[in-house]
Amino acid sequence: MESSLRAGLAVYNAGDYHEAHDAWEDHWLDLPEGTDDERFLHGLIQFTAAVHHAHERQWGGATGLADSAREYLDGLGPTHRGVALAPVREFLTALAADPELVERRHPPTLTHGGEPPTLSTLDFPAAAVAAAVYAEAGPYDEAVLEQAIEYARADLDAGEETSDFVTFVLDFARDAEHRGIVLQRLGEHVDRRARRDADVDGLFD
Repeated sequence: MESSLRAGLAVYNAGDYHEAHDAWEDHWLDLPEGTDDERFLHGLIQFTAAVHHAHERQWGGATGLADSAREYLDGLGPTHRGVALAPVREFLTALAADPELVERRHPPTLTHGGEPPTLSTLDFPAAAVAAAVYAEAGPYDEAVLEQAIEYARADLDAGEETSDFVTFVLDFARDAEHRGIVLQRLGEHVDRRARRDADVDGLFD
């Protein structure tokens, strides 16, 4: 859960409010209903959705989601899983009363362990989650990225200190302007790796 949590926080902090929930949704759906972690993720998902709706000037959706998110987060402590919730609750209360607030005030930065996760500070496991979120949200070939992440993990497990796959997956997550170019390069590396693996398998057939 830790990598997905940090990935979603970093995606949100990058201003991609709608995409942030995709990092958390699979974990949330697997949790027993009513547990602290389930309410925590459900509240964060609805919080980011409320912010997104407000930025889209969908005032009714924003206020409804703000109220609902606050209900899910109420009862949790001032922090949960290292995430400071007091600023989130305060903003949700203000947003429910005045959804046009987002046009005058930025939503709070989300912190984890007292620091705001950013795309540039994510380690590889969290960056891989963020990269998958952006691949799903954009006009990108998700299959290429998924295979690249598998190769990157295999390289790390093998103890390789440098890996083009790790580097490019990190770049894809972090560099919004050049994601298309990065994915093109990743595709070339995936093709080469697949051909190499096929040649090696052929030696043992």
